[in-house]
Amino acid sequence: MQDIQNQHRLVWTVTRSVLEAQHYKQLRGGRKKKSHWHLFERLLKVFLFLLVMVNLRKRGFLHASHIVVKEKTFLFPDLPPHFDNYHILHLTDLHLDSLPGLEKLIVNAIENLDYDTCVLTGDYRLKTHGAYNQIMGPLQYIVSAVKARDGIFATLGNHDTWMMVEPMEAMGIKVLANENHPIERDGQKITFIGADDTHYYYTDQVFQCFESVVEGFKIAMVHSSELFDLAANTNCRLYLCGHTHGGQICLPGGIPILTHLYESRKFYRGPWKYHGMWGYTSEGCGTSGIPIRFNSQSEVTLITLKRG
Repeated sequence: MQDIQNQHRLVWTVTRSVLEAQHYKQLRGGRKKKSHWHLFERLLKVFLFLLVMVNLRKRGFLHASHIVVKEKTFLFPDLPPHFDNYHILHLTDLHLDSLPGLEKLIVNAIENLDYDTCVLTGDYRLKTHGAYNQIMGPLQYIVSAVKARDGIFATLGNHDTWMMVEPMEAMGIKVLANENHPIERDGQKITFIGADDTHYYYTDQVFQCFESVVEGFKIAMVHSSELFDLAANTNCRLYLCGHTHGGQICLPGGIPILTHLYESRKFYRGPWKYHGMWGYTSEGCGTSGIPIRFNSQSEVTLITLKRG
């Protein structure tokens, strides 16, 4: 079994490294799109200049620096009894080099929380390519503060590289790269299924990942909500994701200008449901592009599973 897992990880590593080098977005259905992230960054700089001109930059920065704890409870009639009242700390879109001292703000938010498992659903750095060592120290600082009885599990986002996996696992994080990990209590179990980012790096390994777990209570960990249908069709009960930052810069009422979703745009923020599967899209801890937020909220999320 260990040899099969090693082979699977090797295939994933080689595939992910090739896709990263191509600078294309590999989408579902075999589609490809050229990445225009650099153009997007230029447009953001123009937007930031306009904010400075109208004296709104500081307000947006302060909004982005305020992290709240959101507590959400989900009820499941088929939750194994030994996992009733099970707590999951969900962190996503950390972008640890987007705001100075962001790791300390995150630790301050989680230090008094009680939880069984911590899940990280991707985007640990600001840029989509380039250096990543600058975020490893801050990530280690957060990991050292996480007190998860059943461990820390993570997936990668579209801003992450396969080269992060080894140093992350050296910290004690179990990275699920189209893999699963069961947690057992007295013969009962729940299984976390971690899919690689599907917004840039979709491959058919994702199907194998979800279909490999046939029975039991399954929780999907994906960077974005764009695999909602696949997860529901393979009987996942809960889907945890991020990616959108809740829009980050929104119109009054929280209406997003951009969600960066090709599908599932209606699942851009908060709790949602699809074919009996609950989902939760966190607004994330950090920011992307420029360190500001308007009409969105930086968050860490404490999820409680209840049988009922």
